[in-house]
Amino acid sequence: MKKIIVLALLSCVLLACNSQQKENKAMSQEDSEIAKKVEVLISKMTLDEKIAEMTQDAPANDRLGIPYMKYGEALHGLWLVLDYYGNTTVYPQAIAAASTWEPELVKKMASQTAIEARALGVTHCYSPNLDVISGDPRYGRVEESYGEDPYLVSRMGVAFIQGLQGMGDEQYDENHVLATAKHFIGYPENRRGINGGFSDMSERRLREVYLPPFEAAIKEAQIGSIMPGHQDYNGIPNHMNTWLLKDILRDELGFNGLIVSDNNDIARLGTMHFIAENRTKAALLGLKAGVDMDLVIGKIEKLAAYNNNVLKDTIIKNPELEKYIDKATSRILTAKYKLGLFDTEPKEIDTETVNAGKKEHQEFSYEMAKKAIILLKNEGNVLPLDMSKIKSLAVIGPNAHEDRPKKGTYSLLGGYSGLPPFYVSALDGIKAKVGDKVKINYAKGCDLLSNSKAGFPAAISAAKKSDAVILVIGGSRRTGGEGADRDNLDLYGVQKELVTAIHKTGKPVVAVLINGRPLSINYVAENIPSILETWYLGIRSGDAIADAIFGDVNPGGKLTVSFPRSVGQLPVTYLERPDFIGSGKGLFINSDKSPLFPFGYGLSYTTFKYGTPKFENATIGTDGSTTVSIEVTNTGKRAGDEIVQMYVRDDFASVGRYNKMLKGFERISLQPGETKTVTFTLGFNELNILNQEMKKVVEPGTFTISVGSSSQEKDLLTAVLKVK
Repeated sequence: MKKIIVLALLSCVLLACNSQQKENKAMSQEDSEIAKKVEVLISKMTLDEKIAEMTQDAPANDRLGIPYMKYGEALHGLWLVLDYYGNTTVYPQAIAAASTWEPELVKKMASQTAIEARALGVTHCYSPNLDVISGDPRYGRVEESYGEDPYLVSRMGVAFIQGLQGMGDEQYDENHVLATAKHFIGYPENRRGINGGFSDMSERRLREVYLPPFEAAIKEAQIGSIMPGHQDYNGIPNHMNTWLLKDILRDELGFNGLIVSDNNDIARLGTMHFIAENRTKAALLGLKAGVDMDLVIGKIEKLAAYNNNVLKDTIIKNPELEKYIDKATSRILTAKYKLGLFDTEPKEIDTETVNAGKKEHQEFSYEMAKKAIILLKNEGNVLPLDMSKIKSLAVIGPNAHEDRPKKGTYSLLGGYSGLPPFYVSALDGIKAKVGDKVKINYAKGCDLLSNSKAGFPAAISAAKKSDAVILVIGGSRRTGGEGADRDNLDLYGVQKELVTAIHKTGKPVVAVLINGRPLSINYVAENIPSILETWYLGIRSGDAIADAIFGDVNPGGKLTVSFPRSVGQLPVTYLERPDFIGSGKGLFINSDKSPLFPFGYGLSYTTFKYGTPKFENATIGTDGSTTVSIEVTNTGKRAGDEIVQMYVRDDFASVGRYNKMLKGFERISLQPGETKTVTFTLGFNELNILNQEMKKVVEPGTFTISVGSSSQEKDLLTAVLKVK
């Protein structure tokens, strides 16, 4: 009988192997067929036609039937950079999407974005942003990232790419598009928080912090396109860095897609980095490093490097160089074949499809927004407000409302936003929620970008005649985002003075933050009893905020970036190595070095109790694996979500390590009194370190496994795993 069972199992294994081999063979056969088609097409192309192909949205080649590949941005919904089209869905900004700690939500958002993109003829999107924020929120593009942790960014990035591109038989089909992961690599790593500033760092930091999301994007999600960052890496600009683009990206990680430059960055090898003396030399440096496509938004000729005026004569004089042109063009044509662009006629903009699907997409954006909200403080349980006990409510602040813009998009949606058919502000959402049950007293108080206090008296009056105050403050696209770096992280303008004035009225105050970066809100944190961090929540922002204020939603989001107490504290991140022994309690000479709010932090309207972490096996081999489980109980009176986080530390390793690193998380929903068990895997992926030879290994010894509700020590329960 045992022999029969063994034979049956062996047959199943063989069948599975054969099935996998056939699938791999079919995939490789498809790639082989495309490669042959590309080779034939390249042989028919003139030098002029090849070079013309090497720019974003190159015009169709009618002579050879080469199609047009239209590009757009898709960070949190579709944005057509120059070709204006409204009515696209705007979802929560990347930092808010990550605050849900639910990759499946990000995947669904990206898949819906791909549908809208295809309907508008877009097949190549310059998203997602896989930059790991290095603890410096002076940098304006914090909002575009999934946070300060490489594992979290990896999980969100893989989900986004799988949603946008599709996987398996759905990859690049009529409902999916080509994704571009950016910015390769270490883009936020600079000394002044400046966008595009130079980055000097060790190879270890590059590999431990910045490389994992790109590695996951390639190996798990099969990313089709990658964009280098504007900056240099240790003196070598990324767009000419063969060690980064060839040795690591292609040879080591196995990336076989196309590389598209960031805007104007091939020419900037001369005009910004001052390495190339002219555009021809810049173009050759980029080509030899493996950059296939020259992105020049607006196609301004004097900024372009990959064009016939710059390259043609040089290639004719030195035919050996044409192999770089052929390689770049081949990768672009391969992408067009994979997207099926050769098989279909160019379509008119399908506004009916966009409009038919937008209601569903808008509703999903709303669901994401509700899960992204973070409760930072709730002293005295001011929140949620009980509508039956409030007759009047003041809504105050520069971010409480925004009218439909005449040009561009709403500033309270964040950077890289499309223009939706509407935007629900906090004021709109609160008004819709209370109807005629509560009187709303609205006063702006101040402008975000002004130092005028002329609006204070009206705001103070509104607060005094109300039972409670909703104070909506923070930032906007005008104070953050690409190109909006800051040297101060306090509230912009006179917002702090407004908060102080409203606090002095003695009314219960709820601060609602709408912003794109962590802020040093010390006065708010010390004096305002309840604080909601909402980031930029997308098209239905106000509805989600109102739901949280009145308890229809129990906030369950968690921070993906640490909040600093001051600029002088930067960089502030949970990714720290052990302190110098003589530093005592980990203080600066006169202040606390801990963050104002730490990574992974977020409260709830209910309470949760954690059990003791338990291993399946407390001792394993270096090539073994186990699990750690923990029970979580909702001990409050409301249903709520908790995000359980697992951190790992190799206690004594052959190289220096961070105090702990996130290696697992799960969001769970619990009814009052309900208990759930959360289980995490512990194996090579979770336990490995980079040894002195920069190889991933699991070393024998003890590992401290911490499980809990945030990265701060008081929120974690620990157990020790032995590895032999």
